[in-house]
Amino acid sequence: MDTSVLHVPLHRAIVVVDIEGSTTRTNPARARLRAILFDLLDEAFRAGGIAEGFRDPFVDRGDGALCLVRPVDEAPKTVLLAEVVPALAELLARHNDDRPDEAFRLRVAIHAGEVHYDLHGPYGEDVDLACRLLDAADLRRRLRTADGPLALAVSEAIHWSVVRHDYDGIDRTAFTDAFHVRVGGRRMRGWLRTADWAGAGSPRTGLTA
Repeated sequence: MDTSVLHVPLHRAIVVVDIEGSTTRTNPARARLRAILFDLLDEAFRAGGIAEGFRDPFVDRGDGALCLVRPVDEAPKTVLLAEVVPALAELLARHNDDRPDEAFRLRVAIHAGEVHYDLHGPYGEDVDLACRLLDAADLRRRLRTADGPLALAVSEAIHWSVVRHDYDGIDRTAFTDAFHVRVGGRRMRGWLRTADWAGAGSPRTGLTA
């Protein structure tokens, strides 16, 4: 990162993911799942046409990742919901079928806002909000009751600007449950995708075998 932009807010779409129940795994097992997760994330973003040039390097969160997408015409936020997350669900379901001994599920949260950078990496209130949505008890409960391989929450900003407009590939009726988290003393709303991911995704570029 160019030191000239340190402490200057830069707009990013924010995707955070976390492996369900990772603390119940041994350290070697967690290492394998981490490697698999980063490979699946890269493939899912590429399936939506969001190559490395349109996003920051994934940030390791121990048992998950922080993914930041730059505001370029080639990577609109609609693609995250219509293509990237469905591709991730499909890839993860395929992995779980092929390697049941290393099967896992994910919580996913999406927001967009201003991100700061310093020599240690990205930070800021909007990153905090995305992480609070990811860690919310409501999303954890949603994944526990889900039939599919992942559960998704979006921020109010994403729901208002993207989900409710019914863009191609995005079903607003799938997001029916609102919940709240607190960030910086403020009560912020998120939305759960309550439909499961059976048959999810027809990514733009297709998935590799």
